[in-house]
Amino acid sequence: MDYFHRRDGELFCEDAKVRDLAATFGTPLYVYSRRTFAEHFAKLDLAFADVPHLICYSVKSNGNLGILRALASMGAGADVVSGGELYKAMLAGIPPEKIVYSGVGKTRTELELAVRSGIRSVNIENVEELRVLSDIAVANGRRQECALRVNPDVDAHTHEYLTTGRKENKFGIPLAQAGNAADIAAGLPGIVLTGLDMHIGSQILSPVPYRMALAQAAGIVADLRARGCDIRHLDIGGGLAVRYDHEKPMTADEFHDEIISLVRELGVDLILEPGRFIVGPAGILVGEVQFVKEAGEKRFVVLDAGMNDLIRPSLYGAHHRIEAVVDGVGEPVLTDVVGPVCESGDFLGKDRQMLPLHRGDLVAAFTAGAYGFAMSSNYNQRPRAAEVLVDGSTVSLVRRRETMADLVRAEVEV
Repeated sequence: MDYFHRRDGELFCEDAKVRDLAATFGTPLYVYSRRTFAEHFAKLDLAFADVPHLICYSVKSNGNLGILRALASMGAGADVVSGGELYKAMLAGIPPEKIVYSGVGKTRTELELAVRSGIRSVNIENVEELRVLSDIAVANGRRQECALRVNPDVDAHTHEYLTTGRKENKFGIPLAQAGNAADIAAGLPGIVLTGLDMHIGSQILSPVPYRMALAQAAGIVADLRARGCDIRHLDIGGGLAVRYDHEKPMTADEFHDEIISLVRELGVDLILEPGRFIVGPAGILVGEVQFVKEAGEKRFVVLDAGMNDLIRPSLYGAHHRIEAVVDGVGEPVLTDVVGPVCESGDFLGKDRQMLPLHRGDLVAAFTAGAYGFAMSSNYNQRPRAAEVLVDGSTVSLVRRRETMADLVRAEVEV
C-alpha cells in the first residue's frame, strides 16, 4: 500500500499536491511518502513480534538521511554494504549495536571502521576475510562478533542480476565449506562467531526459496553448535517483493506465517534486511515533458528525467507504472516514455497506452523509492535530482538539486 492518490484528477503524495511540489522544487524530482515507509516498516516489525528479531533496513536501497533518520526513530537497525553506508547510518542515529555489515569486498579501511564503531555483526563472505578481520580486531583490542554468510544454492526465481544464493553467484561461503570456516574462526583471537547469514536475492515473490534456505539453515546451525560455536542469531536477508506491475507479493503477515515454524525450531534471534519492501512503494520520480515526437507509428514523450535518474528500466528491463500527474483527455495512444540522455537505452517505459501528453505536462514513475536515486549518476554531466519527504501536509527538502558547480567540485585542476 502507498499514500499516492488522486483528488479531482490530480496526483497527491499524502496531503501534498505533486504539481505544487514540482513547481516549488523543479524536476526531475524524487518524492517520498513518510507514512508509506513507516507503515511498511511497522507491518513487518509487528508481524514478527512473536520472536526476538531485529529489522535492519537495507541502506543500499535508499540512503537518504531524511529516510534513515525517520526509520531510526522507529527503532530500525541497518544493513550496510560499504563504509559510506555505515557512516551515514550512524550519522542518522542508528545505534551501532543494530548494524550488520554485508558485502563481498570489504576493504581493510571499511573493516577497521566497523570494528571501531562496535557494530553488531560482520557478515563474513570468505575465509580470508575472517583472518583480516581478526587482525584488525586484535590491533584494536577487541573481539568482533560475526556471522558466516553461506551460499545455500537456492534459486530465488527472480531477475538473474538480483539472485544472490546460487552456487554460481559471487556471494557467500559454499555450504560444504561452512564447517571448515567455523573451525578457522574458532582459532582466531579477534573473532567471535555468533550468527549465520543466508541472503538469497531480491524481489522474491514466493515463500518457497526462503523455506528451502531455512531448511538447510537448521542443519548448518546444528553443525556449528556441535563445533562449539554459540550461534545466537540467524540473518535471512531481505528480498521481499513489491508490486511494480501485476505482481502479487507476499504481505508481511503471509511471509511470517510461511517461515516462522522453521525460525522457532532454531532458537535464534531473527535478523531481517528489508529495503525495497519498506521504501520501494514510498517514492515516485517526477519529470516534465520537454517534447512529443511522432516517428511513424511511434510516439515518443521526451522527459527531463532519464536513465541517469532511474536506471532500473534500462539495467533490468524493470517495469514502473507511469502516469500523468494531472489527468489528461482524449484516447490512449501507444507511447514510449524516454529521457534526454544520449543512449538508445534511455527510457522509463516502452509501448505504454497513455492519454496524449504535451510539452510542460508532468509525469510520475511509481514505486521508485528503492534503487531509484540510490543508483542515479551524473552521466552526460547531468546534475542529480532533488529529493523531498512528505509527512501529511509537511514537505521537507531532504536533498537539494545538484548544480553545475557540484559536477566539478571534487575535481582537481592540473
